[in-house]
Amino acid sequence: MQVQINTDHNIENNATLTAELSSVVESALDRLSDQITQVTVRLNDENSDKKGGNDDIRCSIEAHLEGRQPVAVSHQAATVAQAVDGAADKLVNLLESTLDRLHDQARHRAEERKHDLPQAETQPTEQP
Repeated sequence: MQVQINTDHNIENNATLTAELSSVVESALDRLSDQITQVTVRLNDENSDKKGGNDDIRCSIEAHLEGRQPVAVSHQAATVAQAVDGAADKLVNLLESTLDRLHDQARHRAEERKHDLPQAETQPTEQP
């Protein structure tokens, strides 16, 4: 699973920030990492011109599931860490429900196919 970190021009993206955020995202998605090919994290300061304010950092995370369309979530908070934590939690919940639904659909289709198969007729065999 590749993790890419992007920031707007108001949030300084350096090696330390990238390492910390990658670690948070990888840790949150650890159980699901074998089904995720890529994760893109985008950080924006929503009201940078006003210098301050509540919930002005937006974190959007997009995850690419193998063989599926990407899914995305976002979360706004007062700090980068809070925004990333919130978005990562939302993403885990979304991915778990999506994968559970896909698993249930696959199980349901398998059960339907099993019931659609012609049943072998059981006739008593004659014994001499």
